[in-house]
Amino acid sequence: MTKNITIPNPRTLEAEKLVLIPRVEYRALLRVKRDGIREVVLTNAEKKAITRSRKEIERGDYLTLDELEKYLDRSRSKIRR
Repeated sequence: MTKNITIPNPRTLEAEKLVLIPRVEYRALLRVKRDGIREVVLTNAEKKAITRSRKEIERGDYLTLDELEKYLDRSRSKIRR
């Protein structure tokens, strides 16, 4: 069960914009604000994989989600037989 935080009446606040979020997410947001966002350092292999992937996308060498779903449906139907 998700608990929500209580907020004051919006009419009593001047120009502030309010968003209602679950308490757990609010606490996570406060942790990020307090601790900051850690930088992720990529390995050389990860950098090469990203570069390779970007080149494949530029060439048009990828599947759309619809194409992937059709491919997977065909593969599943062969397995069931």
